Amino acid sequence: MKTMLIKNGRLLDPSQDLDGNYDLLIKDGIVAEIAATGKIQGAADQVVDAAGLIVSPGFIDIHVHLREPGQSHKETIATGTMAAAAGGFTSVCPMPNTAPINDAPAITRWMQDPERQAAVNVFPIAAATVGSLGERLTDYATLHRAGAVAVSDDGKPILHEEIMREALLAAARLNMPVVQHAEDTRMTPGATMNAGPAAFRRGLRGWPAEAESSIVKRDIELAAETKGHLHVAHLSATAALEAVRQAKREGLRVTCEVTPHHFALVDEDVHDYDSNFKMNPPLRSRADREALLAGLADGTVDCVATDHAPHAHHEKNAEFDLAPFGITGLETALGLCISILHQQQKLPLKRIVELLTVNPARVIGLAGRGSLAVKSHADVTIFDPARKWTYQAAKSLSKSKNSPFDGWNLQGKIVATIVGGQVVFRSSEKLGKK
Repeated sequence: MKTMLIKNGRLLDPSQDLDGNYDLLIKDGIVAEIAATGKIQGAADQVVDAAGLIVSPGFIDIHVHLREPGQSHKETIATGTMAAAAGGFTSVCPMPNTAPINDAPAITRWMQDPERQAAVNVFPIAAATVGSLGERLTDYATLHRAGAVAVSDDGKPILHEEIMREALLAAARLNMPVVQHAEDTRMTPGATMNAGPAAFRRGLRGWPAEAESSIVKRDIELAAETKGHLHVAHLSATAALEAVRQAKREGLRVTCEVTPHHFALVDEDVHDYDSNFKMNPPLRSRADREALLAGLADGTVDCVATDHAPHAHHEKNAEFDLAPFGITGLETALGLCISILHQQQKLPLKRIVELLTVNPARVIGLAGRGSLAVKSHADVTIFDPARKWTYQAAKSLSKSKNSPFDGWNLQGKIVATIVGGQVVFRSSEKLGKK
């Protein structure tokens, strides 16, 4: 039985309301014991000194794009999960907009095959409809048995009300969420930027926030009717957030996520028609950003998810109107959370860890993860909330480098990422030293 002792760290685990100086013993990939510093007896095969560092449950990103199968020029499961490990994520949930679409059990299983050489846990999200065409449901039960943890047509909304109703009912029978890309595409043809003065000045077609909020409001009504679990992906608009807040007050099974780029940037930050600032949904107004920050603070927002969307250089190096939507985000997530949410907005570290661990595990139904309770999977993230560093996209472990945060000075650095009791990433800095 292989053992690892993580000692002298500040263990921060919101799932247990635990924040203090504790040592953590791992045996054969499972958390075996938690005790006050220096109280765990006996030798371990490996000792990790986490003095001066935060020891937290492994981060979980429930919204990533790993591009395989079919788009390996952008990313592979191997490279994407190495970037995840570098960002402190021990589990990721890849979306189904691959080529072919992940709408069949064989594809779901292929994504989890050891031959993909994933560095972290991979829990696929399968297509909600065949081919993500929004017309006919996939076989949720067989996809679930193959390892799918949720269903979504991410990148494409489920526009037809009856199909969305059926999806919520079918997923509820399996206790799975339906993850909705909330965009009424009838309101956004040719749109590339948030509708407002910034888009007008740049001569770009505006993308109304109502395209998001109208779908969110409709889906909340359907969730109330079906008792299904609706999860709103990459929520970005004030009215959509308020609708989710009200749904929670009414006790509905409605959850949501916010990306780091939506709480870090606004539409006014788009400059020189730089396509690294083009994402879906688009960067919103300053007022929308303030609303998202309030939702992150008051508990309305359940989790932070990166929507990591790698694209090859030749794809992004195009006119703003023609370039694909999306940016990479796995390696900058913690730095943006600490720099903006903790340092600027004064959110407690406990809340930030909650947004990255226990809450995403709860939303997506990952039992035994997002927690360091005894008998949980030994997925651990060790980070230094005080360490300052500069993000350099060229050094990213992702195959693609399309980030608007290149050159940003950030605070909060991943020191080590442990999956199932095995160190899968370790920064060049020595553990325990600043």
